[in-house]
Amino acid sequence: MEPAGTLERGLAVLRVLAADPGRPMRATDLVRATGLARSTVDRVLATLVHLGHLRADGRDVLLAPPLMALGAAYLACDGLQESLSPLAERLAAELEESVSLAVRDGDGVRFVGQFTRRRTMSVAFRVGDLLPAGRCAAGLALLDPAAPWAEDDQLIEPGLIAVALPVRDPGGTAVCAVSVVSHTSRHTVAGLREHALPRLRATVADMEAVLAALPARPREPRRAPAGLDGSRAVKEELGMGYLQSLARGLAVLVSLGSARGGCTLAESARVTGLPRATVRRAVQSLERLGYAAAAGDRHVLLPKVLELGYAHLSERTFGEVVQPHLADLVARVRESASVAVLSGDDVLYVARVPTVSIMSVDITVGTRFPAYATSMGRVLLAGQPAARVAAIEPKPLSRHTITSPEGLAAAVQQAAADGYALVDQELEEGVRSIAVPVRGPDGRVVAAVNVATHAGRASRDHLLREVLPELRRTAARMEADLAHTGRLP
Repeated sequence: MEPAGTLERGLAVLRVLAADPGRPMRATDLVRATGLARSTVDRVLATLVHLGHLRADGRDVLLAPPLMALGAAYLACDGLQESLSPLAERLAAELEESVSLAVRDGDGVRFVGQFTRRRTMSVAFRVGDLLPAGRCAAGLALLDPAAPWAEDDQLIEPGLIAVALPVRDPGGTAVCAVSVVSHTSRHTVAGLREHALPRLRATVADMEAVLAALPARPREPRRAPAGLDGSRAVKEELGMGYLQSLARGLAVLVSLGSARGGCTLAESARVTGLPRATVRRAVQSLERLGYAAAAGDRHVLLPKVLELGYAHLSERTFGEVVQPHLADLVARVRESASVAVLSGDDVLYVARVPTVSIMSVDITVGTRFPAYATSMGRVLLAGQPAARVAAIEPKPLSRHTITSPEGLAAAVQQAAADGYALVDQELEEGVRSIAVPVRGPDGRVVAAVNVATHAGRASRDHLLREVLPELRRTAARMEADLAHTGRLP
């Protein structure tokens, strides 16, 4: 299998999976859908699972959040989302309506920014979604940028209305459209136009000023993110099941997004550490498939990259992101595991995977417990100001509960120093648990993950020696996925 062909085959598998992400698929389904040999599909799947782009669930394969690195590379290369999002968000707040940013993608428009106002009846477009250009306001604005405005009066869906304007770069080319989207329960299309158009025109002028002020020379490319390892060492470790050329091709794709305005072949080679000839073959494949294009001496990613699962993965909730990792943890430690967040002075359970045993800890999603008496509460409180902890008045829940403010403060400080908390029968006689924090991309503690068991089944030493390392690995995997999705509780 030639290297370029391998990348094309891998992207074909991803396209099929992303086209219907809600339907469980197996290797046999992908063989039928792609026409590829079973051995090829098996090797592609093994490679994508190793890279973290897919997750195996029994015989099914599912899209995983690290796959969003591909779409994120396009968004960074294009630069419109980063540059224009603050102004689009401001417009949505001013008008109290949803606002979208969209770019041309073939005969359609693909959304690259969504700023939604949550209501009972709300707009459900996602970043990465594709609509026919002739049937939505954003598309009409880009098809005829000389028109004074474009509007959608229920063209795409009954009740949905929108008004849009193009945004031009300093050369006068319409590079995207910004649309204000509402519903006939709130406005007629004429009423929406009257309500939105003055502020929309002012915002477009501000957006064009931002684009004009961007430096002509793109910033220096960043190093490609971890997880796209195309090195020979991985190939030697994993053997024939690992398609090194697929991993390298995806690394090249991501590298093109390491600088606004794309990269030269030499820059991509420097970012990935790959030979220039390897980079050239991968870029040629990406251009053939419509995922990249030449722009002078640079190569840029195209909006089609967003079709590779970005929209589906971006809508996953915090609970949906962490749940698979909880299930893996329970399979390894054979004890129940949960994720909780701080809600007032309580912990609120947002994800849970119980283990099956005669005697188990009976907790469900939505359960609340006093934070001071739980392992997850201790690590969550460790991320809070000392004054908040001092304001808690602990009460005895069992004969083991710490009930003095000084004792609680010391326990919370110890959890902060250790990076974990072990609570032994303080919430209830017989319940022993250990927890570690889950941090957001900025390093703040946003949640906690724990393993809870009966004291008669697992000693403190067992939890520290056997369970704590697994907990820490699980938290790290959750943090990596949350960094891709941007989902926080």
